[in-house]
Amino acid sequence: MGRYVARRLLQMIPVFIGSTLLIFSMMYVLPGDPVRALAGEQNVDPAQIAALRSELGLDKPLLMQYAIYLGNLLQGDFGTQIASGRPIAEVISEAYPVTIQLTLFAFTFTVVAGISLGVIAGLKPDTLRDRGLLILTLLLISVPSFVLGRMSQYFFAFELGIVEPNVSLDENLSELLLPASVLAALSLAYVARLTRTSIAENLRADYIRTAVAKGLPRRRIVSVHLLRNSMIPVVTYLGTDLGTLMAGAVVTEGIFNIKGVGSLIFDALKHREGSTVVGVVTLIVLIYLIASLLVDLLYAVLDPRIRYA
Repeated sequence: MGRYVARRLLQMIPVFIGSTLLIFSMMYVLPGDPVRALAGEQNVDPAQIAALRSELGLDKPLLMQYAIYLGNLLQGDFGTQIASGRPIAEVISEAYPVTIQLTLFAFTFTVVAGISLGVIAGLKPDTLRDRGLLILTLLLISVPSFVLGRMSQYFFAFELGIVEPNVSLDENLSELLLPASVLAALSLAYVARLTRTSIAENLRADYIRTAVAKGLPRRRIVSVHLLRNSMIPVVTYLGTDLGTLMAGAVVTEGIFNIKGVGSLIFDALKHREGSTVVGVVTLIVLIYLIASLLVDLLYAVLDPRIRYA
């Protein structure tokens, strides 16, 4: 097991470098000159702009800038914002907590509701509740998140008055329940359908027939034999979905006026602060890689036949 973990950690290095280099190149090539954007429409001496670019290291070749960024990143330094002069690590630390809370709420809701609905429908395939689940999940997949968010905001906030339409600056945890449900809707639909399909297929497997023939209680058959083997594809999806939820929180935060990573990325793109966007994406890439490693390790827990040399 230790050798397998070490090998996977080494494999994560080129993936991390390739991902961050791609977004680094996009942010420093496509948006334009951030120093020129800082000057706005004012007439600034080109010599001053060149001096500032040299001070910030923006006059160096792209690969050299990226190598410097990686070196600073290993020391925990994400760089400095050009406009405000604040450390990017400090800016991210202020925006990330509410996004992490929103993502964890959405992930928990996805796991609990998605798996529960999938198991209920999968145990009785081709019945009314099974078809009802398929129709419900199809609707959730078809409706864009920004449409679902506005509809939920109008119905629950303006019509029923159950929740506030926007999240306050105090970031009360109860106010995050509706945004988290909207964020989790698409993932919940996929998890429910995946769980339903896996349960329905394994119900016809030989080991389930053997367990029934042995007279084992139905609860034990479902919880120990059926559910455990059916969760392998679901866990695979959930491992990558954690990072997807965090990236998708950008749209949800905009709808409910949540001051998290979404507003941070929007402001950074507007002011051409590419280093801020790179720092946020770097953390999301790390979350993806760690979640992927944990999923691979969970395989051996779910299926004893899987062993890592």
